[in-house]
Amino acid sequence: MSCSVVLPTSPSPAAFSSPETSTLNPSFRHGAATLRAPPPRAIGFGRDELPPKLSSLRMNQVNPKRKRALVIEIPKDNAKRSILAMGDELRSDGRREVVEEGLGFAVCCKRGKKKLQMEDRHLAMPCIDGDSKTALFGVFDGHGGSKAAEFCSKSIGQFIVDEVENREGESSGAIEEAVRRAYLRTDEEFLKGDAKGGACCLTALLHNGNLVTSNAGDCRAVLCRGGQAEALTSDHKLSRPDERERVEQLGGFVHLRRGIWRLQGSLAVSRGIGDRFFKQWVTPEPETCAIRIDSESEFLIMASDGLWDKVSNQEAVDIARPFCMGDKNNTSPKSSCRELADLSLKRGSSDDISVMIILLQQFATNQ
Repeated sequence: MSCSVVLPTSPSPAAFSSPETSTLNPSFRHGAATLRAPPPRAIGFGRDELPPKLSSLRMNQVNPKRKRALVIEIPKDNAKRSILAMGDELRSDGRREVVEEGLGFAVCCKRGKKKLQMEDRHLAMPCIDGDSKTALFGVFDGHGGSKAAEFCSKSIGQFIVDEVENREGESSGAIEEAVRRAYLRTDEEFLKGDAKGGACCLTALLHNGNLVTSNAGDCRAVLCRGGQAEALTSDHKLSRPDERERVEQLGGFVHLRRGIWRLQGSLAVSRGIGDRFFKQWVTPEPETCAIRIDSESEFLIMASDGLWDKVSNQEAVDIARPFCMGDKNNTSPKSSCRELADLSLKRGSSDDISVMIILLQQFATNQ
């Protein structure tokens, strides 16, 4: 049995340069079964025979490989890095690392790997009113942006100083109440604006040989006393049964999500400044601890959860102590801050990391 097939003459290369717009063969499309061409010629072949030219036609003309412009392939990682770098340039606040050192203190803040903006801030007010034994320090961990942390770093210090001056007497109770009022005032003033987000706050007031630490959120203060770590604050996380119960009694919904207890399925802390959309459950009320600086009180580590999520209290003290308790001419609290921040990064932290160290004997008195 035989049949005949129409075999067109080979079209010019131009016919394949743009199938969509070709005028030489108007009916040609990629994958088409027929081609219009000049007058055909008939050939015969059997059922099981394929003429070489027809086979070639099916492979090269029916599904032609069009010539394309030279493609420069960029490795995916490099492309992603370029996009991120562009985002950094357009949206970053420029803060990658902030280091400060002064009388009796040092601080190092590093921006998280996955963040475009550093949301952590800090406060250092040494020598208040010219008194070298009176100082105020703070670490503020922002969430939902840096506005609340920025506001705290600029405002809460003066609020605390004002409240302390307005209180009669210098008892620990009076100072604790002054700090509490300053936290509430900071929250109230911040919420007067339209800025969103919130901040975890940690402050340390040194006055007349006393150390008063206060916190609202999950920043933490750890004292080194004779080489032993002693936490002076307790993190306000919803994993704390008392904090979870307080929130639930106020009608809040607390949910365990990917191993983290969250308020309304979102916020991971139960106290802080700001957070206007969670205000009925999140309180700025701080917890305060007051101690006397004695001869064994060596230094204080104040840090955001970017450190404490990866480094334990005692480990942090063990790492920092050689830098802080060496020869007086060779102490370097700044180096210890960097060492701790770098360790957290090496262990995989993607959060902002703020570490502040205060040499307490600088603020001790003989009283």
